[in-house]
Amino acid sequence: MTDALFFAGNVDVPIGGVVHLDGPEGRHAATVRRIRVGETVLLADMFGSAIRGATQCVGPDFIDVRVDEQLRESSRAHRWVAVQALAKNGRDEQAVEAMTELGVDEVVAWQASRSVVEWRGAEKQAKSLAKWASTAREAAKQSRRFSVPGIDLVTTVKLCGRISSAAQAFVLHESATEFLDAQTMVPSGEVMFVVGPEGGISPEELATFEAAGAKPVLVADHVLRTSTAGVVALAQLQAMAHGVSA
Repeated sequence: MTDALFFAGNVDVPIGGVVHLDGPEGRHAATVRRIRVGETVLLADMFGSAIRGATQCVGPDFIDVRVDEQLRESSRAHRWVAVQALAKNGRDEQAVEAMTELGVDEVVAWQASRSVVEWRGAEKQAKSLAKWASTAREAAKQSRRFSVPGIDLVTTVKLCGRISSAAQAFVLHESATEFLDAQTMVPSGEVMFVVGPEGGISPEELATFEAAGAKPVLVADHVLRTSTAGVVALAQLQAMAHGVSA
């Protein structure tokens, strides 16, 4: 079985040193996961670095881990940014979870004109973003990722600015005439893809995104749920990227 992973504040410790894990993560490791002395675990800093080592000491709310191996996530030429429209019944959170497992670098929440769900007010936005961040964090741990995707919130105007600055941008839309996997992938840089809500992206929003430089594409023969479309798109983009680097 794969070693359990926990997030630590600092893993910049030399081989043979000891990392002390306390706080909520230490308590979870000691009392929920019941890590035992001698058991090997992974400790990551959430930014791509980690250590693997044997547990030296276990307390009621901490574990001490000897650094046996220093690890680092492989660098990639592309940075994957998913723009996920707010959706009802937790489908947007499902998308965050699955795309995190697959390797997305950032998930941007977007209040589309046809989104049923609305994040009104600063308090609601902060609470909802924190929930998305927690979902991404737990999905990263489950999939043994050393980094956690960034979470942000944009308006349509701000989103257009991000589309313009991206190396490549796509909009998943049923009116498109070309498939995503038929496109030519840029050799490197930020690649953004926009996923609409249950009611779809409006014609006005689509036109705005196209004017900013995004290309409408299809990712399947049929219309996918908002919780599924981004996952399929990311998988296709990653396969395309492998083709570029091969």
